[in-house]
Amino acid sequence: MKIFIEIIDYSEEEEIRIRCHQADEEVHELVNKIKTETLIILGYHEDKISRIKLSDIYYFEAVDGKVFAYCKNNVHEVKQKLYELEELCREKHCFRASKSTILNIAKISSIQPSISGRFQALLDNGEKVVISRQYVPMLKHILGL
Repeated sequence: MKIFIEIIDYSEEEEIRIRCHQADEEVHELVNKIKTETLIILGYHEDKISRIKLSDIYYFEAVDGKVFAYCKNNVHEVKQKLYELEELCREKHCFRASKSTILNIAKISSIQPSISGRFQALLDNGEKVVISRQYVPMLKHILGL
């Protein structure tokens, strides 16, 4: 496989082009990775506004009418509603894990069944997130189980 990088003028739009014999699972995973890396969410923390890559977010959670993005070392408030984030992150390694949580699949270290048909996900940062039984079939489908 050859990889080319072409430097263009700022007046031109940047693009990524993939030329392949077949758009197999590996190609689709690469496309999802690129989309995830380039999606930026604005987060508010201690009177600062930060640009956060979706790939740095472990999960989003709605608490008391506010939505928070949980990263490795800190938590940011985001202005979007959970349903808006769900739509924005669709097909970018994120899925709805409960009524109040959207989980980044790329940050899951392991999953295990829990009580009442729920699952529990252990994230790379050591946190545990419950996946409601209503959303378990979606997780199984995404993971190919």
